Parts: sequence; C-alpha cells; structure tokens
Amino acid sequence: MTYRVGVVGGGQLARMMIAPAVELGIDIRVLAEAEGMSAALAATQVGDYRDADTVLAFARDVDVVTFDHEHVPQPVMHALLAAGVAVHPGPAALEFAQDKIRMRTRLAELGVPQPDWAAVSDADALQQFIDDHGGRAVVKTPRGGYDGKGVRVVEHGTEAADWFAALAEDARGGDLLVEELVDFRRELAQQIARSPRGEIATYPVVETVQRDGVCAEVVAPAPGAGARLTDVAAAMASEIANGLGVTGMLAVELFETTDDRLLVNELAMRPHNSGHWTQDGSLTSQFEQHLRAVLDLPLGLTAPHAPWTVMVNVLGGPAEGGLAERVPGAMSAHPGVKIHLYGKDPRPGRKVGHVNALGEELDDVAYEARAAAAHFD
Repeated sequence: MTYRVGVVGGGQLARMMIAPAVELGIDIRVLAEAEGMSAALAATQVGDYRDADTVLAFARDVDVVTFDHEHVPQPVMHALLAAGVAVHPGPAALEFAQDKIRMRTRLAELGVPQPDWAAVSDADALQQFIDDHGGRAVVKTPRGGYDGKGVRVVEHGTEAADWFAALAEDARGGDLLVEELVDFRRELAQQIARSPRGEIATYPVVETVQRDGVCAEVVAPAPGAGARLTDVAAAMASEIANGLGVTGMLAVELFETTDDRLLVNELAMRPHNSGHWTQDGSLTSQFEQHLRAVLDLPLGLTAPHAPWTVMVNVLGGPAEGGLAERVPGAMSAHPGVKIHLYGKDPRPGRKVGHVNALGEELDDVAYEARAAAAHFD
C-alpha cells in the first residue's frame, strides 16, 4: 500500500517533508501558490489555496490533506471534509492557530497559563488596558501575523489606529488582541506530535532566540531546563494538543518569566522553525513525525542524537551572488555542520535556509553553527 499525502502550500516546510516522504515510500504531492516555490520538487499543481474547487481537485486522489501554513480558509477545509477528504489538522483545531483571540479564549477555558489579555474594539479600550498594565502593552492583529508581523509594543491607544481602521473595512470585522508585556527571562518552544488515534510524542523543550521578531537561533535542549520545567512544558503541550484536538505537529511557543512561570505565547499547528534542529539532532525529525501523525502511523522516537544541537537560521542571504556558491566554503570550514537551503532568492530578512550543528559541548556547537551560517551573509 502506498500512502498519499497532499500538502497545501509550497514553502520550505513542504520542501522539508519531501525527503522523509521518499524514505518512507509516501507519495507526497504539493499544491503550490506559484511556480518555482521551495517545494517545487513535489508540486503536482499550482493554484489558489483559497479557492475550494482548486483544493478539491488537488485532494481528489490523496489519503490525507495537510498544510505548509495556517492560512487556508475555513470554508475550504469544510468543503474538503464534506467531500470525504481526511484533513489533519482539521478546521476545528486549525481555527485556534488562525485566530489569536479564539486561541486565547480556548486556552483560558482549558486553564492553560498565558499572559493577561483582552479583545479590544477601539483606541479607548486599548488605552484602558495599557493604563491597567503599567503603561505598555503588546497589541496584535488576530489573523495573519507571523515572524514579528502584526505585532506592536504600544504606550498609547492611538498607536493602533490604522489596524482598527483596517478591521472596520474587513468584512469579517472583529477586534484587536492586546496582551500584557511579559517580563520574561527567555523564550522557549515545546514541540509535540499527536495522531488521530491520540498517540502523543514529545520533543525536548528548546530555547529560541528572536531578532527583530524572527527566530534566529534554537538551542536543544534548553540550557538549564531541569526536570520540573521539562515536565511542565511537556504537560502544557499535551493538554493543548488534546484540548484543541490537534493532529500532526504542534509547536507551543512559551515565555519563561522572571518569576519562574511558563506562559503560552503562540501556537503553530505544523512543523515549525523551532523544530528544524530535529532534522539532524533527533531520532525522528519533525517533518517525518508530521507525516506519520497525519497518516495515523505509529509515531517515532524523539530522543536526541547528541547532548546539544544548535540551529541557526540563514536570514536574508548574501547581497551579491547566490547561496549555492557559498556552500563549498561552509562545508570546507565546518564539515560537521548540516546545511539546509530552501531554494529561495536572497532578500533582506527572508528565511532562506538554516544550519544544524550537534555535539558534546554547547559552546563549541554554537560556535560551529553560527560560523557556518555566517558564510551565507
């Protein structure tokens, strides 16, 4: 029997599912948004993921549909279900990754620790929240933001006037999300996989380093993460995955506060940048695990290959020349580092690849990863 998986979205996450699919004998097909995208190797169709007829035609001969991103509209996913197509994660779960206010509401119902928050409909309500929370707050657009987009730290309610105006013109309407500005020590991420039958596989909690709202580095496992923190992070992720009915990979982004609490920051229901280290650092990569999970196959072991793995993103790329020309030099100088490029053209701030280094000593591993990534600047 050959399993057939259809991935909606042709970005780097779909691209990195191709290799484990080939290894497992899975027929992987990709609906890409345009020609020449990262996952072009498996792109069997190019079309608009917002059009139900296009997605239904793509899904006609697959066993399950999954996603490279969380932007597929709810009506399209419900059309797939109505046509008898298996969809993982399903629309009932994915809506909590698509709408941050719904996410916050549902996590509150589950009793999961998170920052103080409110849904605000105008500048006065935003100002009241700011005044009640020390004079500063984080305001977010509820839909569509990622990598620092759709997020602002504000001191005055008028600083989000353009977002309120945009929502007023949006047929869907709605509010902005405002959250307390958390006093955190560092950011962490907990990856977990859940299959339709309810099997769970948890990865080590990792530390993430953000620059300008974009993940720049990941250290696995999170340095100094004792048994209590590790257990709490895993338990929170498991509670969320079960409570939201997630199938596939789930990334739970966390704040470790200065008073030793863990608070949920964001959720992603797909392979995630904070899990790229697993490609080389874990017995089962997040990309293979996602395929296993959405097909309801037994999940793989998540133990690390080495005490430390460091992932460093290649952001932007070189100002002149291509990325591929830099590969031999990086290989020669850092033969133990694994290089992953996404087939994208360099552009300031764009994620165009990443490198993974692993070993016994964290300082040495971090140096190797950073130095190798620097070859692509």
